[in-house]
Amino acid sequence: MLTETPNATSRVEVLDRLRSLCLEHGLERLAVDLGELIGIVQDDLVQLEIELDELRGGERLSERAAAHLLTQGGKRLRPLCVLLAARVGSGSSRPAIDLAVAAELVHNATLLHDDVVDLATERRGHVAARAEYGNAASIFAGDWLLIEALQRVRRAAVPGTLDLLLQVIAEMIRAESLQLECRGRLDTRRDVYLDIAEGKSATLFGWALRAGAAAGGLGPAGCAALGDFGRHLGLAFQIVDDLLDLTGDPAVTGKALFTDLREGKMTYPLLVALERDVDLRAHVERVLDYARLGQEPSLDLCRIVQRRLHESGAVAESQTLAAAEIGRARACLAALPASEATRALELVAEATLHRRH
Repeated sequence: MLTETPNATSRVEVLDRLRSLCLEHGLERLAVDLGELIGIVQDDLVQLEIELDELRGGERLSERAAAHLLTQGGKRLRPLCVLLAARVGSGSSRPAIDLAVAAELVHNATLLHDDVVDLATERRGHVAARAEYGNAASIFAGDWLLIEALQRVRRAAVPGTLDLLLQVIAEMIRAESLQLECRGRLDTRRDVYLDIAEGKSATLFGWALRAGAAAGGLGPAGCAALGDFGRHLGLAFQIVDDLLDLTGDPAVTGKALFTDLREGKMTYPLLVALERDVDLRAHVERVLDYARLGQEPSLDLCRIVQRRLHESGAVAESQTLAAAEIGRARACLAALPASEATRALELVAEATLHRRH
């Protein structure tokens, strides 16, 4: 049995959040099934939090900036995927825990860097690390987390996982650069958006599932199937994230409405709506004008954009695309023997469609 601490035990939040979300949507059966999932990975998640807690005690400015973000929690979805993938195979192990920690650290490193690029003032409903400690400290904090992640993967010594993670990080940087080039361009094509989403989000999810599978001793076919599951799950996650930016409740998401749009990031529902509604462009440009002045758009303007997004069918199409990606993800599991762990992954995928934060 892995060691538990009160602090770590109280932080097994990702499953509780998914369960609450299902109850809010009237999905009682799914909520009950997710409750049973806790018994599969609870000890693993407790150990994950213990490991993350140990990274929060540094005194250097960059370490404090990293701790500032890590302390705010997060969904922990990527490490959860690592741990469940490992249980599709032989189960929990020291290497699986290291790989799960690495997945979370890489994700948080990208958030620290993103906030500097975006000049963000908030993250997860709190003051952003860059606003608290400065841009340089936030950049170095992200670099430190990346190095720590790579060291964890090297220590895990699971064949192929380090080389693959290096490829994933390179792909994430390429996608971020492409997004920067497209910033504020309302004529961004859908295929360019999907390229960015694949690189920014789907690749890390794919690595998390593939790495967990390898840690669990699965063969090449099993690792490939779970890696594909992760990529489809990651793309669906990003599309739902896009919808939340435009239609979510800031009190729940912890992020101001239209944050991505005001940062000039073109998201899937917005691109679809702009293709279908020629008059929407002027309203979106007004939102961007507010952003250039450092101001928030008026509530009336936000409501106009939201109404046109719905009327154009862009919200419905985005939901359909996310659901299709979840369907593709679940189909990937057909190549694997049925088990508690594969059922758990199906449940996580299903719950992802209904998340509100």
